Amino acid sequence: MITLLTTPADRELVITRTFDAPPARVWAAWTVPEHVRAWYGVSALTTTAVDIDLRAGGAWRWGQTAPDGQEFVFSGRYVDVVPVERLDYTEVFEQMPDADPVRVTLTFDATPDGGTALTSTSLWPSNESRDQALAAGMEAGVREQYDRLARHLTVM
Repeated sequence: MITLLTTPADRELVITRTFDAPPARVWAAWTVPEHVRAWYGVSALTTTAVDIDLRAGGAWRWGQTAPDGQEFVFSGRYVDVVPVERLDYTEVFEQMPDADPVRVTLTFDATPDGGTALTSTSLWPSNESRDQALAAGMEAGVREQYDRLARHLTVM
């Protein structure tokens, strides 16, 4: 399966991937801490934080730590939660606390073959901030993370 990242509009980044698992399983993998710990991030880092308060207004925080102790932590608040269909949330990179949050909408759409088309649409504070994230290696990290998620879905 291919993870595709596109920039279809100003400030927008869309990530799409189809998984060989039904929407309820992909939803659980994305919203249950024990599952997130199994696939989140990149394999060179250790997942050290997965906190999820899955409700509108609830907070989330996911982070990884490098062998040298450097942390990479993302957090935000859920704006809307529609179980097994959609998550709307804000996201900030905690190592840049003054940055404006990114607004993300994740949709979990059933495919005719019983899989899930996962679409992440994010609206960034500026084209510059979006493009800086992409230039810093975000695409490779997202691809690895989604590959890890696909493998985890086979053992859930």
